[in-house]
Amino acid sequence: MYIDTMHTYRRHDVLIVLSPVSPDPLYQQIADQIKEAVAGGELEPGEKLPSIRDLAKALNISVITVKRAYTDLEAEAVIRARPGLGSFVAEIDRARLRGEKLEELRSELRGIVRRGRRFGISTDEIARLIDETEEN
Repeated sequence: MYIDTMHTYRRHDVLIVLSPVSPDPLYQQIADQIKEAVAGGELEPGEKLPSIRDLAKALNISVITVKRAYTDLEAEAVIRARPGLGSFVAEIDRARLRGEKLEELRSELRGIVRRGRRFGISTDEIARLIDETEEN
């Protein structure tokens, strides 16, 4: 499915933005943003998520796409589905989510370092870029 414009969904302090130019599939974009909202405390344990149908309608995407995102989040124990009631944020270990994100960032940084080396860019220069980025 191709989406030619960005679609957004806002509820309370949570904003889901789907980008048609992202290399990640739409279901992954949804799952990642919900997981980040949970890890950041924007979504609290026990909080009800929008229904699959409502979120699909708001984002102008297929119900199947949202269902896949929710299924993945449930498999990761980030949310729990209660038949007839909906999906809710699960009691989660934020330290575990933080550890997973650190590992993801570590992997991305390894790739950045490898690409930098191909162009003669040192890890010190990359560290300076990170510091500069943080300052901006």
